[in-house]
Amino acid sequence: MSAALCMIASVAVHAQDKNSFNPIETGVLSLGIAPDARGASMGDLGAATEPDANSQFWNPSKYAFAYSQGAVSLNYTPWLHKLVNDIFLADLMGYYKIGSQDNQALSASLRYFSLGEVSTSEDGMGAQTLNPYEMAFDIGYSRKLSEKFSMGVVFRYIYSALGFSTSYAGDQNVGASAFAADISGYYNTYPIIGRNECQWAWGWNISNIGTKLSYFGGEEPAFLPTTLRIGTSFTFPLADYHNLALNLDLNKLLVPAKPRRIDFEDGIEGEEQYIDKLEDWRNMSPITGIFKSFSDAPGGFKEELKEINFSIGAEYSYNNQFFLRAGYFYGNPDKGNWQYFGLGAGFSLNVVRLDASYMMATAQTSPLDQTLRFSLTFDMDGLRDLLGRRR
Repeated sequence: MSAALCMIASVAVHAQDKNSFNPIETGVLSLGIAPDARGASMGDLGAATEPDANSQFWNPSKYAFAYSQGAVSLNYTPWLHKLVNDIFLADLMGYYKIGSQDNQALSASLRYFSLGEVSTSEDGMGAQTLNPYEMAFDIGYSRKLSEKFSMGVVFRYIYSALGFSTSYAGDQNVGASAFAADISGYYNTYPIIGRNECQWAWGWNISNIGTKLSYFGGEEPAFLPTTLRIGTSFTFPLADYHNLALNLDLNKLLVPAKPRRIDFEDGIEGEEQYIDKLEDWRNMSPITGIFKSFSDAPGGFKEELKEINFSIGAEYSYNNQFFLRAGYFYGNPDKGNWQYFGLGAGFSLNVVRLDASYMMATAQTSPLDQTLRFSLTFDMDGLRDLLGRRR
């Protein structure tokens, strides 16, 4: 399928040595795409940054520490626009604080990833024109367990319609569905350094723990992109109304590596070993795969370290109304070669906040280059105050 291959090609475009290039394969790749402009502008991070409406993707447990009663954000990303012009990611996300003590929150998100229009011609079947897509809907709950620590859980339904019908009469997508859950934690404290009160936070999130996808009637099983994300954030005042936050995220796919033929000896015996390992991989449960993912790389521990991606980013804010951001994401060349800078800015009023980001790939031929994201957030406290003044 041409559209799906375009997205996958963005991972493999810089492979220099086919023997060392060994990215982790998963289904529903769109679940790993950062939806919001704020996180993207800092190099795709957000495990421990200040809570906002888009925390459902990065770390839903942050919602319990949100200052506002609730917020809703609409995000849009024209994806891979250097290759095609009809692939995009749209995402709607938000939360609402509940309880008399304001220490818990309900949240939800809906994301839709369109892979554009795809046409194909199969022998004896004629041409088919389809619009493959991936979508996910989830709901979450977060709660403070102490004055400094919270946890959250999210339940998600996933649907991926990427295949074609194999019958002459069937001209619709063959879809695959899955169920998943996230579990997360967030620690937030305010140390005094000199005469200044700073903010130091830690966060973690294990996302997309769930069932496998079965494409083409189960002939092509695929693991969900289960991901472990760990991050920290330190915010300190530069002067009155001026703050600077420094952030770091580490993330790793908790998915077992698919066996490769080149990792086995030549000959019949090597072929048999490869087939056995491939069958074991196909039949492996997702939970077993999570534990296997820490020790199954063909290159041993050295290769396992290559599977860890990191993001560093900074956010300057003036009076919580004007924001400037920058960051960098690094993924090892042997594990996909995702490497890019992010830049962004934001402006916030009482009711609405607008954020934008711009991605610059470090390799000139990367289809990730010049990717834009836009986020529009509506704050419920600001809206309520505005309506109150009008009355």
